[in-house]
Amino acid sequence: MSTESTDSASESREAPEAATRPPAPGSWRERLRGRSELGVSVLLLLVGVLVLSDTFTMETVADQRGPVGPRTVPIVVGVSLLVVAVVLAVDVLRGGRGESDQGEKAGSEPADWRTVALLAGIFLAAAVLIEPLGFPVTGALLFWGSAYALGSRNFSRDPLIAAVLSMATFAAFNTLLGVPLPGGPLMGVL
Repeated sequence: MSTESTDSASESREAPEAATRPPAPGSWRERLRGRSELGVSVLLLLVGVLVLSDTFTMETVADQRGPVGPRTVPIVVGVSLLVVAVVLAVDVLRGGRGESDQGEKAGSEPADWRTVALLAGIFLAAAVLIEPLGFPVTGALLFWGSAYALGSRNFSRDPLIAAVLSMATFAAFNTLLGVPLPGGPLMGVL
């Protein structure tokens, strides 16, 4: 019995040593050491395949087809993800490494929770107000509120820029892309 207990004790002492022991030279673990960017490449590849598979199984309405349909942008995004994944993997396998940032360290300054709370409130308000007020008014409030939350305090310029951005976005979606956005009380005017 004492022999069995010493054998199990020596096995339990060897297990932690095996876990901390460096991988054998030439093994796949040794070749992948220091190449964590390959994980990002695999993630990009998986997301690209997911986007493309969802795009090709998407049902489209016959009258929405044309040179630029609902599948165009997802196909461009999916193919771009696959290309970036392959280019990143090839670069990492050839010895490329990301450069370390010489600037401030992440987390060296405390988070600005006031700005985060303001932005979250503005986005939630926009989600609630888009149906009753429509996109032009809600979009202007969203652009102006975001500019304010991020530090812009020019009260004569910011609302004008927000209104122009909102109207341009509304017009682009409604006329160019054919995606109807809620107009709200301005629907008869626009």
